[in-house]
Amino acid sequence: MRNAVITRKTAETDIRLTLALDGTGKSTIDTGCGFLDHMLTLFAAHGKFDLQVRCLGDTNVDYHHTTEDIGIALGQAFAEALGDKRGIRRYGDTILAMDEAVILTSVDFSGRTYLGYFLEIPTEKVGDFDTELVEEFWYGFAREAKCALHFRQLSGRNSHHIIEGAFKSASRSIGAAVAVDERFISLIPSTKGVL
Repeated sequence: MRNAVITRKTAETDIRLTLALDGTGKSTIDTGCGFLDHMLTLFAAHGKFDLQVRCLGDTNVDYHHTTEDIGIALGQAFAEALGDKRGIRRYGDTILAMDEAVILTSVDFSGRTYLGYFLEIPTEKVGDFDTELVEEFWYGFAREAKCALHFRQLSGRNSHHIIEGAFKSASRSIGAAVAVDERFISLIPSTKGVL
């Protein structure tokens, strides 16, 4: 079963996250940040992951610790649910239009961490959410999931659309990469024999 339960408790956050890779896209998200709740709901729906996230964080300060730590926990959940990555496709990419914004996302579950982040978000905030935290979220995810994850913005001028497009595009790319490929069900997708 390709599932994971992650608990992460620090002086700044208390997180419980459950993930089912082979889900239907249902989610229950409560991070204390409405915008992040919305992005994680989109992520679950568009990747067809079942995702539950509950976070009690120091949101009275700001959303930094909550956003970064949820990215870390989500990456850990993917790493745990994938195990040795036997039978997965490994690679995924998506070009996604979100109104005027077009976002390209590509991922490789290689066992090596890299974040290529080329999004130009024109405003510092969307509502009360600091837009610089999007990069923090995905860096935490890529580091813990042990994947190379790339974002490139091809067009866009609306901050909400750019960020939403990135979450949707990442979800589709990650969903494609972690999907089981029946042709290679017993194989680890690497000529080295390990990822």
